[in-house]
Amino acid sequence: MDAAFLLEWLNLLLRWSHMIVGIAWIGASFYFIWLDNHLQPPLDPADVARGIGGEVWAVHGGGFYVARKFKVAPEKLPPHLHWFMWEAYTTLITGFFLLCLVYYYGAEVALIDPSVMALDKPEAIAIGLGFLVLGWLVYDGLCRSPLGEDDLVLGGLLAVYCAGSAWALCHLFSGRGAYIHFGAMLGTIMVLNVFFVIIPGQRELVKAKQEGRVPDPRFGLKGRQRSVHNTYFTLPVLFTMISNHYAGLYGHAWNWVLLIMISMAGALIRIWFVQRHKGNQNPLVLAAGLVMIALTALVSLPRPGPDIGPPVSFAEVEPVFKARCQSCHAAQPTQEGFAAPPKGVILQTKQEIHDRAAMINQQVWVTRVMPPGNLTEITEAERRLIARWIKGGAE
Repeated sequence: MDAAFLLEWLNLLLRWSHMIVGIAWIGASFYFIWLDNHLQPPLDPADVARGIGGEVWAVHGGGFYVARKFKVAPEKLPPHLHWFMWEAYTTLITGFFLLCLVYYYGAEVALIDPSVMALDKPEAIAIGLGFLVLGWLVYDGLCRSPLGEDDLVLGGLLAVYCAGSAWALCHLFSGRGAYIHFGAMLGTIMVLNVFFVIIPGQRELVKAKQEGRVPDPRFGLKGRQRSVHNTYFTLPVLFTMISNHYAGLYGHAWNWVLLIMISMAGALIRIWFVQRHKGNQNPLVLAAGLVMIALTALVSLPRPGPDIGPPVSFAEVEPVFKARCQSCHAAQPTQEGFAAPPKGVILQTKQEIHDRAAMINQQVWVTRVMPPGNLTEITEAERRLIARWIKGGAE
């Protein structure tokens, strides 16, 4: 059986699984944040006497639900207590295997860009893994240090650290590889927050109740701090998961600036949603997030380049498409590792190439992300020739 066929199916199953468990994790996280911020005083005075601090009544799926939260803990724990953790763990596991398949096994295509830095495959993989490990160690160290006791100072340091990481990644890897590793670094931090801080804190709460003692408040405070960080990391991580579809961002000369800006926009918008749940939303926070997105779009606008020369005919540019594009973008690709044309884009006939002219110009000339990793060794003169043909109307 063809190896490319097996890899394509493995990619599909891992990507699908990652999306499913990721939705379960993020959905549960969003729900509990919403729940905490919508708690109302119990309607029944007897519930107050039982130690219930708040409740939410809801209707969904044809039924009524009530969710209650105890101020500390119930008098007696139930025999079955549900823990929300495997949603996070399976998101990390599936995401890591998908990272290995797409960006490490296929490093030459998706991760390494010789025009950014000439790395060999083992070097690129080691650097990628290093960012995941170092990202957690630095983040966790800052949180546990005396600086972590001041949320404002810690937030500023983390923002600087994330910005520095974005800059470094975009100067090491292809734009696509840099963006996904930035998201993978934040996603790893989020899951390890659950594993090392949030769940241990919850276990301490349960253990203290079982032993009849007051739980150590440090665990609750640390867990809350990490939960807040996870909340604000969520939208930037979701952006990086889809960023490979938008070469106008990751392929831009200032891709690291765009990554920082759109991450800031995501964090601001998430802050506004949390404020809205609490009923004290500040419209300026939402406005700042939307303005940041607009500024990102403006910064990403293609800038006029030097004169590329007069238009050329299709006959002059056709050999370039045959030599540099059609090994991948064909009904039956001949490029090793491709079982089907990427994104279903076929560039074999004059009409197919003409219909995709605007996309080709964006990918080949403006952002230069194609061919990926310059697999087919297209030259600068050949890129310019394609741009000249498109400039003339792609006739």
